[in-house]
Amino acid sequence: MTPAPTTTRALLEQYAGLLLDVYGVLMDARGPLPGAAELLGHLEASRTPYAIVTNDASRSPATYTARFARHGITVPPERFVTSGSLVATYAPLRGLRTCVLGTADSRAYAEAGGAVIVPLGDELDALAVCDDDGFDFLPGIEEALNAVVRAVEAGRHPVLVLPNPDLVYPKRGGALGFTAGAIAMLIEAALGRRFPAQQLRFAHLGKPEPHLFAEAARRLALAPDRLVMIGDQLETDIAGARAAGVATALLAGVTSWEHARHAAAFAPTYLLATLWP
Repeated sequence: MTPAPTTTRALLEQYAGLLLDVYGVLMDARGPLPGAAELLGHLEASRTPYAIVTNDASRSPATYTARFARHGITVPPERFVTSGSLVATYAPLRGLRTCVLGTADSRAYAEAGGAVIVPLGDELDALAVCDDDGFDFLPGIEEALNAVVRAVEAGRHPVLVLPNPDLVYPKRGGALGFTAGAIAMLIEAALGRRFPAQQLRFAHLGKPEPHLFAEAARRLALAPDRLVMIGDQLETDIAGARAAGVATALLAGVTSWEHARHAAAFAPTYLLATLWP
């Protein structure tokens, strides 16, 4: 399938609802990206059904609403469908001593799911890698890894959960930063070296799994084939939407179709040169 160049305005005429990624589409580490404020303003004014579907497990919907408001953009909390919300419904964490790599919002998501939060360095039954922020990066990863190692050596099989499988995120000026998926890969690789027969793997909750898209479709009361997703990463945004039966539009960012034509399995339906108009 060869993606067709289009515009967001044309997509709004063709589909009943719009799904949007945050990082690389609406924002980077500096703030709103070109066209984001205008598009969101248009969606709110026209009462177009839309949801913001993000792998970010470090911010609650209320935190996101406040962050957009600081830039003069109004987005109600109910518009955000976050991978952190999947942690809050993840049954295997209930009642377990859980170490969370992430922010205060990340820990609140896990607590909402019934997890018993323990600090880095304590004995654990579960590890949730939610974000790259909220802890001292390398020492924190090492402490989490060693807590898992101690649990395995004590005969336990700790639950490992990764709400945000993204490896990188856009920082500023085209620069990339490592995030939760990269942390989980490091920990998995180390555990595989130490315990090769154990098959210790993180359960992935966010994109490219279809759960976030299914939840967005449910909230909007629209069938997935009436929605289109705008994202900037083939392996998460586009692959996940495709798996959920949602049409896809790639906005060049972390991934550029020019550099990723070999990834035919993740080919988007459309290509966008700009977000808006």
